[in-house]
Amino acid sequence: MPLRTVRPAAPRAWTVELRSQSGRLVMTCQQCPLASRPVTAASARSAVLAHLARHARGDLRAPHLRTCHCHERGCRWHRRHRGCDGPIRLLLACERGGRVWRLVDACGACAAATDQAAVVPDTAIVGSLHPTSTRPRRPRLMRGPGEHVRVGEILSYLAVALPSEVSAEARLLALQCALRMNAQMRVALPAGVLHSLRVGAAQACRELEQARWLRLDDPPGTAGTAAQLLDAALLAQPPARPDRRRAADWALRTGCPARIGVAEPQMQLLGTSLIAHTDPSSREGLRESDRVLRDCGMPEHELARVLNRLADSGVLERWQICPRSGDVHWTLTRRR
Repeated sequence: MPLRTVRPAAPRAWTVELRSQSGRLVMTCQQCPLASRPVTAASARSAVLAHLARHARGDLRAPHLRTCHCHERGCRWHRRHRGCDGPIRLLLACERGGRVWRLVDACGACAAATDQAAVVPDTAIVGSLHPTSTRPRRPRLMRGPGEHVRVGEILSYLAVALPSEVSAEARLLALQCALRMNAQMRVALPAGVLHSLRVGAAQACRELEQARWLRLDDPPGTAGTAAQLLDAALLAQPPARPDRRRAADWALRTGCPARIGVAEPQMQLLGTSLIAHTDPSSREGLRESDRVLRDCGMPEHELARVLNRLADSGVLERWQICPRSGDVHWTLTRRR
């Protein structure tokens, strides 16, 4: 029986050339000469790189089976150096002003000595084997109530969970913590969130610590803050964290000073509460004044003043407090 020798694997080296034929630009590959096709000048570079990448994806090998092909050719593609050294990498090289493109396995020393060349990360080739689906993803269905309902519910809960003397700044911060916490009741508020709130984060955190509602892990700083929430009743919230984070973003955008008009925390908190309890179709809202005061931790004599400020800033179109029932009626402006 005749002995059979193992046939050496074909080298991992591919060359594509752009040629001018009959007044048009044609892409020709040395490894597949029958695949020549015309390209435009604008799309030529993308077509060449895509063609070379298909060759590389079709010939994946373990690192110990790859050799420096530049060395196999006598290192003719670069200036002289001390010899091959370093790990084998895919090298993309360009010659003749972009007319010739080459993708080849080369060692680190040869790659460094080659002009107009760049190392292609292996992850760029392997990752392309599993392209993302071109089918549009279905939008995620929200679980539980919408953003405004969820924010209104949390504000009502905080009115019971926090002492009445807790300031509006601390309540705004507590709202973000309650909606952004994870399953272990830990929360990390980046600096961008604290900046958007426009509150004294250090003082607000001290108030919430004194109320034994949270324990700071990292005090507010340039990177933000992190805390452990101590109110176990918050675990009764719906478990879909993306929905809660969406509600937190909604509250942040709704109550931001640029939309409310000024950076007064009482106005931010009351504006967020009123918008959360407004019928989106009619832009009107109705709520008992004592519940509004309790949700915002606001003394009774401050309510009319803050409502007037919201009307002056363009958040409310009109408002009134019924003298008999004590209910607050309001209408948002059309831009709301």
